[in-house]
Amino acid sequence: MKFNFDKIVNREGTNTVKYDLRRLFFGTNDVIPMWVADMEFEAPPCVTEALIKRAQHKIYGYTLKPESYFQSIINWLQKRHDWDIKKEWISSSPGVVSAVTMSVMAYTNPGDKIIVQTPVYFPFFSSITNSGRVLVNNQLQLLNGKYEIDFDDLEKKINNDAKMLVLCSPHNPGGRVWTKQELQRIGELCVKNNVVIVSDEIHSDLILRDYKHIPIASISKQISDITITLIAPSKTFNVAGLSTSVAICSSKELMKKYNDILDTNHIGFGNIFGLEALEAAYTYGEEWLEQLIDYVQDNINFAYNFVAKNMPKIKVVKPEATFLIWFDCRNLNLNDEELTKFFVNEAKVGLNVGNTFGKGGEGFMRMNVACPQSLLLQGLERIKVAYDSRFE
Repeated sequence: MKFNFDKIVNREGTNTVKYDLRRLFFGTNDVIPMWVADMEFEAPPCVTEALIKRAQHKIYGYTLKPESYFQSIINWLQKRHDWDIKKEWISSSPGVVSAVTMSVMAYTNPGDKIIVQTPVYFPFFSSITNSGRVLVNNQLQLLNGKYEIDFDDLEKKINNDAKMLVLCSPHNPGGRVWTKQELQRIGELCVKNNVVIVSDEIHSDLILRDYKHIPIASISKQISDITITLIAPSKTFNVAGLSTSVAICSSKELMKKYNDILDTNHIGFGNIFGLEALEAAYTYGEEWLEQLIDYVQDNINFAYNFVAKNMPKIKVVKPEATFLIWFDCRNLNLNDEELTKFFVNEAKVGLNVGNTFGKGGEGFMRMNVACPQSLLLQGLERIKVAYDSRFE
């Protein structure tokens, strides 16, 4: 079946964050919103059909997770990532960020040091600091157009009594797919120093062609037993509003600590429609996903070539995964406030500002290209007009 990713869907007035909060975030509604990491594509038909079928029952009470739910996760991870997991390793959360916060609460104490690798997905910061823990930064290095881990610095930070590493794999916003060698080195450092790894792998199904995602917990039993892996269908199948994610951990001790926090907060049941969507997506959604990846790959290549040809002062950090593009705008010689005003007031495009992703994000902007190519072209042309007016 051929799926239509060129279709324009009007989302305004549906209480969607991306559109209906434009004035709050950008001061105006007169921007094309290309920021929040959800897609402009309809969810796969298998998901919609499953939700409609469940809705037609008309009773939406407390719901258990059936065996088929667990099996869909097990089968998906084995087929997509060659990772064999067991049912008892699986727990849940309303979202990956919630699971990061619960992991912080479960595995560390107030005052403990937790490592992140900036520039990185910014909700990690509040999950750590609002819980009374100490944020420690192992800043990534942008070398020859892609991010690399500073392992010398990471080892120093780990040796300085860190208790946890929050890993973003694949990396957001940089789009890196970490290699097995990189992941193994991270894992071995953490095993040696008894550092828990919280691995946010929410973008792991959105791997672009010629790359392969390796779950860090799949590398060895030793690494698996200090790792909690967080996944979700939300980015992959555009169902973020259904608030359903999965936590996976092979260590009975770590899993019990996580589930204790889950139970304390009384959020273990899950969202009835989220459970249906997850099972349908992981069971029947692969064909749709393969076509989506091809479309996103084309959009990334299109944007990369457009910017290179028309806006040479802006460099694109070409992603290996995700539907997010990281613009290096440092050659524009604008500070972050000026850069934001340039994109919002002159280009009239709403992007994520790089400095919100932490140290190393200054002078960058993040664009979401998971949209019909006609909308992507419209956004890029707006930026070009503003660029030509200001810098040419």
